[in-house]
Amino acid sequence: MTSINHNFDTLIVEDKFPVLTITLNRPSVANAMNLQMVNELMLVMTEIETKQYRVLVLQGANGNFCAGGDIKDMQSAKDNHALIELNRSFGLMIEKANALPAVVVCLLQGAVLGGGFGLACISDVAIAQMSAKFALPETSLGIIPAQIAPFVVQRIGLTATRRMALLGIRIDANNALAMGLVHQLAEGDKAMTQQLNQTIKLALKCAPDANQVTKALLHDVANISMTELLDNAAISFAKAVDGEGREGATAFMQKRPAHWIKSPE
Repeated sequence: MTSINHNFDTLIVEDKFPVLTITLNRPSVANAMNLQMVNELMLVMTEIETKQYRVLVLQGANGNFCAGGDIKDMQSAKDNHALIELNRSFGLMIEKANALPAVVVCLLQGAVLGGGFGLACISDVAIAQMSAKFALPETSLGIIPAQIAPFVVQRIGLTATRRMALLGIRIDANNALAMGLVHQLAEGDKAMTQQLNQTIKLALKCAPDANQVTKALLHDVANISMTELLDNAAISFAKAVDGEGREGATAFMQKRPAHWIKSPE
């Protein structure tokens, strides 16, 4: 398996196939996203799809996850068209992240704001340290959470999103857990690493094709009719039973690990 070989200015990439760890690396601005970071994330995500990584870990450098979009980047846009392109590019990236076949794990600490909040909302597993602070501060800055709003609503619901977006309030990790934004809390770096390792272990126990198809099925719940969804699901189920399901059943009866269960390289 070919590793990801690129020199990035805004990301640190740790490749331990089938697990890829991306660290957002603009610590001087709490890892705020500029257009370059968005483009680099898009490139890495394309590689994840092509090379079939199974787990993507997203984290931030130096104690913060991500403080949202880079205000300076927005202000330097030449005209209205450039602003539209800048904003939409982030939306395309978060759409791609949301649809990745890999299991997406977000490790959240410090600032989880705006676009960073949006990234947290597309994760399959979100683990937050007690230091994490969450907010949608856009309206307090005279702008709007244009590209992330649908993903936030899907994650925490319309009522909670309206309160956070229209008041710009900050919440702590306990409140984020209570509203379903995050799944687990960790007391410090050691506990977060332990929880991450356990999450990766569990993800890699699941069959790769089954996980990919299941994730796509769950995304389709809100997008197509129930009848079409269940018709498609029955076809996918039959393919699964006749594919990985045979190995899974055999491994179960023989009391051995299935062939897809391997440790990261």
